[in-house]
Amino acid sequence: MAETTLKWIAGKQFIGIGSTKHSIVISTPDEGIGVKPSELLPLALASCTAVDVVEILNKKRMPLTHLEIATTSEQDPEPPWAFRKIHMHFRVAGKNLTEKAVMQAIHLAEERYCSVAATIRATAQISTDFELIDELE
Repeated sequence: MAETTLKWIAGKQFIGIGSTKHSIVISTPDEGIGVKPSELLPLALASCTAVDVVEILNKKRMPLTHLEIATTSEQDPEPPWAFRKIHMHFRVAGKNLTEKAVMQAIHLAEERYCSVAATIRATAQISTDFELIDELE
């Protein structure tokens, strides 16, 4: 079981501390010093998926040299502003990468291995796409 801690700093500013004792600054937009709490969900989805994509492609002997995931999301217009759609756009580079291998890795990560995706899939539609980029981009 993972344990996390949230510490209030002041105003609407917090420090989130993970089970590995690493931290992230969280705040509201008007405080302007941290990640918005609601943006942690798309970031969690992207990072959870990313870990698995990296691992899957490494096992296929197609190591990445670059991975970036941009997310866009739609939320209900009224409180509690539930997420309804989250899209992840992957930009990847690496040696010997094929479109088929990248597509399979993303699909496996999002559909089978990512605990965040499994948790939010009941309320939010998750979609993905990707582009292979040159390593020097």
